[in-house]
Amino acid sequence: MVSRAERGPVADWFWTIDRVFLATFVLLMGIGFMLSFAASPPVAERIGLDSFHFVKRHAAFLVPSVIIMVGLSFLTPRQVRRTAVILLIVSLAMMILALFFGVEIKGSRRWFSIGSFGVQPSEFMKPAFVVVCAWLFSEHARQPEIPGNLFAIILYGIVAALLVAQPDLGQTILTSAVWGGMFFMAGMPWIWIILLGVGGVGGLFSAYYIFPHVAARIDKFLTGEGDTFQVDTAREAIIRGDWFGQGPGEGIVKRIIPDSHTDFIFSVAAEEFGILFCMVLVAIFTFVVLRGLKHAFNERDDFNRFAVAGLVLQIGMQSMINVGVNLELLPAKGMTLPLISYGGSSMIAICVTAGFILALTRHRPERRAQERSLFRMQQGVPAE
Repeated sequence: MVSRAERGPVADWFWTIDRVFLATFVLLMGIGFMLSFAASPPVAERIGLDSFHFVKRHAAFLVPSVIIMVGLSFLTPRQVRRTAVILLIVSLAMMILALFFGVEIKGSRRWFSIGSFGVQPSEFMKPAFVVVCAWLFSEHARQPEIPGNLFAIILYGIVAALLVAQPDLGQTILTSAVWGGMFFMAGMPWIWIILLGVGGVGGLFSAYYIFPHVAARIDKFLTGEGDTFQVDTAREAIIRGDWFGQGPGEGIVKRIIPDSHTDFIFSVAAEEFGILFCMVLVAIFTFVVLRGLKHAFNERDDFNRFAVAGLVLQIGMQSMINVGVNLELLPAKGMTLPLISYGGSSMIAICVTAGFILALTRHRPERRAQERSLFRMQQGVPAE
């Protein structure tokens, strides 16, 4: 146990970190590793690999993910901003390069192949984009003469254009929704919010008519016609699981779900561990969002408030989309369940998000004292 009397960086970190947040993120990673034993062996066997091929890779990704999450949690808010700027520049450059030199998978160019590993730059762009936009919004709130809001709008346009060019409409919708939430928090006039809302609806209609695969997925969702094998088997797995599940390793339907270890791991969890287990899983994600919003509400610093709220909204909305697809409440979309699904880029990127959240929600007594002193001065109250 680390003593409160110690003043080293590790001791300071231990006593100032939100340990509940940290434990929640580690718990989700542990659940994801456990579910990889249930979901990934059938997929590996279908493509002629060792049964535990994806389990071993999942374990290999866990190590750097935890190191990155804990390492980033040591940063100060200023260091978080600088790290996010660098990460955003690198990820945007890689997204541009991926359009020309990336690996084409199912008609989209989102990946770089590095040996036996694939890297998806847009996953790393998301947390960096949220932090940088939070900084721009906060700078405009602090000094209205700085066109931070305009720069945030321009940056959003660049990101959305690159995502559409891949094309990745799911990530575009996710990024737009999170950015819109931060835009609303920044106190934008209602006319701007209405105009952006109308633009978003118009963009969805345009995507339907421009991209055939988007139209096909929406049509299948609305009519139930066409190739709905994956969502139908996912629903069957959930129904078969009932309230308490079939038991670890006893799932049968999971063996024929093509993406059971990634996009449809929630259905595998339902079949083997039951609907009650899935409800607990959803409650954990809800807790992450609500705790993050509580931190944001109590923050006086605009940057911290916008960034924490945006980062937890990103985790919450991504998990909501994944669960919604599994329950056939949303059209099929390849999006992982944060910290649960298999995927190196996704896991490491979510741990970057978690590391930023932990860094920005740390209790810093010296900063609080300075804020209280400044507040008293602004109110004309004599210093203690």
